Amino acid sequence: MTYGVHAVPGLPASVRIWEVGPRDGLQNEARAVPTEVKAELIRRLVAAGLSTVEVTSFVAPRWVPQLADAERLSALLPWHEGVRYPVLVPNMVGLERALAAGARDIAVFASATEAFARRNLNRSLDESLATFDPVVGTARREGVGVRAYISMCFGDPWEGQVAAAAVVAVTRRLLDMGCEEVSLGDTIGVATPGHVTALLKAVGDAGTPSERIAVHFHDTYGQALANTLAAIQAGVTTVDASAGGLGGCPYARSATGNLATEDLVWMLDGLGVATGVDLTALAAASRWLADILGRPSPSRVVQALSSPAEDSP
Repeated sequence: MTYGVHAVPGLPASVRIWEVGPRDGLQNEARAVPTEVKAELIRRLVAAGLSTVEVTSFVAPRWVPQLADAERLSALLPWHEGVRYPVLVPNMVGLERALAAGARDIAVFASATEAFARRNLNRSLDESLATFDPVVGTARREGVGVRAYISMCFGDPWEGQVAAAAVVAVTRRLLDMGCEEVSLGDTIGVATPGHVTALLKAVGDAGTPSERIAVHFHDTYGQALANTLAAIQAGVTTVDASAGGLGGCPYARSATGNLATEDLVWMLDGLGVATGVDLTALAAASRWLADILGRPSPSRVVQALSSPAEDSP
């Protein structure tokens, strides 16, 4: 699929892709996608080689009606050895629902800024972190894996540029709480590679090893791939991405789509970094979903592989 492998010194041998399309992508659709379509998308993503697929959120349906079918979808998930299906939970009620539905991996969603915490979680930053404490503790006692997202790590539409120290402090609190991994999010897509390098250095200098950090970039200003490469060069080996570039953030109007998984895989394939993902099968899954949604995929790689020119001599 690539036009030759050209490795860059210092990159890891492999990168784990944390696929967020079924949750972070489909939660932004104007109309709810049928549960059976979601289940088929997940089946196709797993068949393409993705081993971590975030499938839904156990948030109150009135807040995210597109994911009101969390229990029903959980019952339809295909079982495969080594495949993980994380779910987002906002509080203890969400955790109880997730555990009852059989979830074995959860994620909580924090903020690096006070403004976004109040708009997204209707609580102060400290109050939101206090809410997660029993969620994380209970999940860990149940043997459930726990990840944390931190939004607005690079910029906030209400507060402007975010200080690295603020991100470091929230990261440390979440890890001390018991989260196994923290995903640093560029929610409104304003980061640039130098900013990414500087933030990851600050996080590392504070004592957090790179293997406990993931990155989650949005492509608002076309920087998601460049930022991802900077993160990988800084030692990060887990990258969030969304099949077909679906998604954004329902609580931040300036946030556009996530980094497309296909675009990420194309870059990593060309660098000789293993992902375990079959790009042809992945792009086909995204084209299938785009047809159902009635619009073309925003992924540049999906578009290129769908073009008749790709078949030309």
